[in-house]
Amino acid sequence: MTGASNTYILIMAGGVGSRFWPKSRNNFPKQFIDILGLGKSLIQLTYDRFLKICPNEQIYVLTNESYANLVQEQLPSLLNTNILLEPSRNNTAPCIAYACYKILQLNPDANIVVAPSDHLILKEDVFLEKITQALNFSSINDALVTLGVQPTRADTGYGYIEHKKSDNHSNLGIREVVAFMEKPSLDKAQEYLFSGKYLWNAGIFIWSAKAIQKSFEQYAPEIDSLFKKGNDFFNTIKENEFIEEFYPHTPNISIDYAILEKANNVYTIPADIGWSDLGTWASLYAVANKDEHENSVNCSIASLYNTSNCIIQLPTGKAAVIKGMNNYIIVDDGKILLIYPKNDEQEIKQVGKELAANFGDQFS
Repeated sequence: MTGASNTYILIMAGGVGSRFWPKSRNNFPKQFIDILGLGKSLIQLTYDRFLKICPNEQIYVLTNESYANLVQEQLPSLLNTNILLEPSRNNTAPCIAYACYKILQLNPDANIVVAPSDHLILKEDVFLEKITQALNFSSINDALVTLGVQPTRADTGYGYIEHKKSDNHSNLGIREVVAFMEKPSLDKAQEYLFSGKYLWNAGIFIWSAKAIQKSFEQYAPEIDSLFKKGNDFFNTIKENEFIEEFYPHTPNISIDYAILEKANNVYTIPADIGWSDLGTWASLYAVANKDEHENSVNCSIASLYNTSNCIIQLPTGKAAVIKGMNNYIIVDDGKILLIYPKNDEQEIKQVGKELAANFGDQFS
């Protein structure tokens, strides 16, 4: 059974969150925003959650160099040496390899949880129970474990995990993974939902440092050989210099493509944890509190007339008077005002890019 002394957490916090534009911008992405109105940002909520799993000094945050100050400001108790900075955005496989190889040099018996910084988890007790279950399993098995979220609807915005309904570990609530499926069409999503063999891929992984290194050796040798060059530098004053020089040469590839879709020792634990990846305004609207007209409003000074099914986000102290709107996203971040049909929210990322291209990077 694993113990807290061998448990390490990697919180991934390098994303831009462009689908939450204009609230989430390049210089202040969504993981650092109190987007739920709880008085804490998403990364603060994630960090606090994992303090219940292991000591502060065994929690690492992986982020882009440009967000180092934000992490320090928002997580003042996190050790500066535990903020791992990516000099380039090369997707999740290289940043996970960097952290896991570094931790392996610290503790060969390390057991690691990898989690995004910007997800919502409403059932925290169940989440912590499932994480502990996964850690116990990965500490004694050469296994790559993922938490699979029990689907509640036929959602086309998530990747899916196909699993065996029964195998050698099913009595433990752990299922062998058959395949990772890309975001499906609506028909496919409905098929997945009714079959009972598919889970949402939440991007939360649990494995031993040895198991993940072995997987990189086998399936992503280019990444493996690069980070093995760092073994003499990790956890020394020369680590940053090594990362600055070598990290940008890693391939731009996700952990799913690099490892999980190829490996034959992947398992999932079905988990009903009240999860959302909060990837879009619609996903935030789905979990937000709403008034009697199904409006989600984050400000206290708002007069709404004949307005329904809207999400309205304004800066503190700003008042809103809105009439005749239905099913709209209305966001004012102080510099940009967005009024956009909720049904067309998949266009918002591109709209933000076009505004920045036409009028300057201060809008990106």
